[in-house]
Amino acid sequence: MKDQSFPEIRSTCPYCGVGCGVRLRADGNGGLDVRGDPDHPANFGKLCSKGSALGETVGLDGRLLSPRIHGRDASWDEALELVADRFRDTVARHGPDSVAFYVSGQLLTEDYYVANKLMKGYIGSANIDTNSRLCMASSVAGHKRAFGTDTVPGTYEDLEEADLVVLVGSNLAWCHPVLHQRILAAREARGTRLVVIDPRRTASCDGADMHLGLAAGSDAALFNGLLSAIDAAGAIDDDFSAHITGMQDAIAAAALDDDAATGLTRAQLDAFYKLWIGSRRVVTVYSQGVNQSTSGTDKVNAIVNCHLATGRIGLPGTGPFSVTGQPNAMGGREVGGLANTLACHLDLENPDHRAAVHQFWDSPVIADTPGKKAVDMFRAVGDGRIRALWIIHTNPAVTMPDADAVRDAIAGCDFVVVSDITAQTDTARLAHVLLPATAWGEKDGTVTNSDRTISRQRAALPAPGDTRPDWDIIAEIGRRMGHAAAFDYASPAEIFREYAALSGVAGALGRDFDISGKAELGDSGYKTMAPFRWPFTQGRQGGRFFADGQFYHDGGKGRMIPVRHRAPGSTPTADTPFRLNTGRIRDQWHTMTRTALSPRLSAHLAEPYLEIHPTDAARLHISPADLVHLHSPHGRAILRARLTDAVQPGDVFAPMHWTGETAPAARIDALVAPLTDPVSGQPESKASVVSVARFDPAWYGFAVSSQPLSPDSAYWARARTRTGWRAEMAGATLPQDWENYARGLFDLPQAQAQVMLDARRGRARIAFHHDGKLLAALFAGPEPVALKREFLATLPGTAAPDALTGHPPADRPDPGPLVCSCFNVGLNTILAAIEDQHLMSVEAIGTALEAGANCGSCRPELAGILASALSKEAAE
Repeated sequence: MKDQSFPEIRSTCPYCGVGCGVRLRADGNGGLDVRGDPDHPANFGKLCSKGSALGETVGLDGRLLSPRIHGRDASWDEALELVADRFRDTVARHGPDSVAFYVSGQLLTEDYYVANKLMKGYIGSANIDTNSRLCMASSVAGHKRAFGTDTVPGTYEDLEEADLVVLVGSNLAWCHPVLHQRILAAREARGTRLVVIDPRRTASCDGADMHLGLAAGSDAALFNGLLSAIDAAGAIDDDFSAHITGMQDAIAAAALDDDAATGLTRAQLDAFYKLWIGSRRVVTVYSQGVNQSTSGTDKVNAIVNCHLATGRIGLPGTGPFSVTGQPNAMGGREVGGLANTLACHLDLENPDHRAAVHQFWDSPVIADTPGKKAVDMFRAVGDGRIRALWIIHTNPAVTMPDADAVRDAIAGCDFVVVSDITAQTDTARLAHVLLPATAWGEKDGTVTNSDRTISRQRAALPAPGDTRPDWDIIAEIGRRMGHAAAFDYASPAEIFREYAALSGVAGALGRDFDISGKAELGDSGYKTMAPFRWPFTQGRQGGRFFADGQFYHDGGKGRMIPVRHRAPGSTPTADTPFRLNTGRIRDQWHTMTRTALSPRLSAHLAEPYLEIHPTDAARLHISPADLVHLHSPHGRAILRARLTDAVQPGDVFAPMHWTGETAPAARIDALVAPLTDPVSGQPESKASVVSVARFDPAWYGFAVSSQPLSPDSAYWARARTRTGWRAEMAGATLPQDWENYARGLFDLPQAQAQVMLDARRGRARIAFHHDGKLLAALFAGPEPVALKREFLATLPGTAAPDALTGHPPADRPDPGPLVCSCFNVGLNTILAAIEDQHLMSVEAIGTALEAGANCGSCRPELAGILASALSKEAAE
């Protein structure tokens, strides 16, 4: 029975941009009980697998609890004084542009606001950029070109009111599962059609009416083809076109493109164009597959052009819809978190906007030129133009393109500060000063989701150790740099009021972002503030934009932008013939600082992998479970091969989550070219070129342990389990003594060893026991070791005298590899239920086992398992 002595706190999930409401209750032991908030307008109580597992990620294991200077613990006074002195001295000696902040969509809006105020208004540089540059900068640029400001016109309700939803470069089923389930519910209720446009066949294709597996990077050619078809069909909205400029130029440019560049058949193209044109209510959802490109902004505008031409924008069930990848990517956009923007959607390069912010802040200076965007920022760190760098809640040594060069640039910088919740990241290990920040569950502030809904994040746990909120840390640096009055904040509520008041200035200047109706909100009102969607003025909430034909360009008209298809920035060669696509997986988040703490999230896909088409694998003599070596002009990686026709021949896909902490040979962004969109500055993370070859190690291994382990081998990947850790390994040279190697691996020099060696076959199995309980075990051989891994992962800390068999006893069922993370349901359990209970549908599996009955992101996998089982049964 849950402890009811602690109050239930309403807050917001810290993962994707859906912005799901959660209800939190402390359990009295440092943990949290987490459930979806049935009253939140984003999710109505639903949570995905990651949100459902949040309670497993809030412990103090690995937390940074005090400031550190050069690796030693220090007081806040010493650390803050050092940071303030070094930044102040660097600016005095080398100018404002010699310093930079690199911040994150993990920040709350109040944190973001104070950081931007300090850099742009008091240091006087715009050298502050956010990791959201890697996710949605092309959408921002496309919106501004089309609408005059960065406005997301639609709402989540539009997904449920549309006749047709088109997903472009968006694996919504895995990356935004709650939204995907809202679409599927609408399909069931009102017959909404669903089209998925993606070079890969993803989980989002399950049950879709159409999957267009276009050639990588050809989205603009497809939507230019659609615009030409709209024009040819006479489907231009003549009334709405009176509110648009540039239409004829955009149509003329589209006519110059050949939609054959998509690689799709004429029949596929015509079917899509007919469906889109014939569906009055159309929502086109797009994400990283569009944005992360050297022509990402043009792709965004190609999509938006089709909606503007047909007037399918602003009305219920219509519009282009950018879904964001981080919990507060939108909040960062709103406060001017990007290097080329000001707060409240004001333009850095507009003199009137600069003057208004300058006056409002009463600041000594105001940045008057754009700062360095992320890729250029770290180039400037590398060549010494930036000499002091503050990184807040992000891990650029892993996530930036050309990540090895970025890691080296940070390592060589004169002075690096990192604010984070842990010292155990690739980036934090490079810092001169580490500042311990409060984590989700301990923080208090606001976030904005993908449909402009502002929600509160609230603390349900006390701040541990000497941790402090980010806004407090940044404000204290501002005070110590000589700006005491400007940064004399006592609470996030005070910051929110200032920010809301500034938005009223923006509204008076004709901007879209205006929440000035909240500017007089008292502390108690802020404490209880319910989710609301901006704009919010004089007590009225905003809804959709642009149905009235009013835009934010001078003259009030929207703009169609003439664009042309351009091939990706990297060209395959004989040495690098494959096109590398990167992205997220279902149960992990960014660089796994939080999700890797959850055993059930770590169980679904426990190691990094490369999806490769079977014909390519056969040509390269790659078999399932082989390791493969990837090379690009920028880096290399080793990954586990997964043979699948979900990718096209010539294309490969790899997840981006693994780091030097979890799989050092699998830092996939080390292979990604640092090429960017010329308008947005967003890197092209979907289309670098690589070579692929089988990696032939001298040995393969699998290990389980009650304690963390970091193997000394060419390849290793570790994951959390409920009893400790598991690891896959492979080595280039055979250990001379397997027992000694295992003792060193597990740091167990004195433990009792149980050893099975087969020197002729090159196999070794070694287990260590103490007081009748298994501490750790290693299984090694010349080929990938066949074992019941999920069973073995449960054994550390238990009496397991027969662990070296690698298989469960007959009286202990093996659930098999995890399929449903929400309810911990394994493959073997599902297969047994299908056979024993004669299950014939995914819904029946959910009724029997609960699998797929929560967030639904495992339903495509369940469908595949069911189809395979029924096919096998029919064959027998």
